[in-house]
Amino acid sequence: MFYRQIDRHLQLRLSVPQFADELFQLTETNRDYLKTWLPWLDSIQKPEDTRRFLDLQLHRFSKGLALHETIFYEGRIAGVLGYNQLDHTNCIGQIGYWMGEEFTGKGIMTRAVKDLILLGFHYWDIQKVEIRCGVANSKSRAIPERLGFTNEGTLRGAEKIYDHYRDLVVYGLLRDKTE
Repeated sequence: MFYRQIDRHLQLRLSVPQFADELFQLTETNRDYLKTWLPWLDSIQKPEDTRRFLDLQLHRFSKGLALHETIFYEGRIAGVLGYNQLDHTNCIGQIGYWMGEEFTGKGIMTRAVKDLILLGFHYWDIQKVEIRCGVANSKSRAIPERLGFTNEGTLRGAEKIYDHYRDLVVYGLLRDKTE
């Protein structure tokens, strides 16, 4: 199975349905924490919902449309990240991520995203990586800022979060700026 050992504590694995129960439990434990930023939580109510989502991500991976990875920190599932969309025509990959609150502040996501970027540049020949974050989501925004992304602007009212719309900051990193 696909996995990448980042350091002795951190491993990224291709997300598979066998992770559904533990990933659902992480989602459930962090539901209130995540609901501020993620619009899909109401659609994940039981482990079977997570399993269906992971099946879909494997299908999208097999078609070259996306890559979904599960983050393992010290042997436990800490969160997920991936290329939510791979635009092969324009060679752009859009990255998304989330992590359980107890794992934040350890640099885990920054290291995981850095590895995902390198994977995209070398495996899919991506020329640009994009990350979109809620304007007020300082923790999420810190990741592309630490990794040298450029703030390319704000999309107004670009994401519906339950009963309201929020603005998203678009960050971009060009391949030739990292080589």
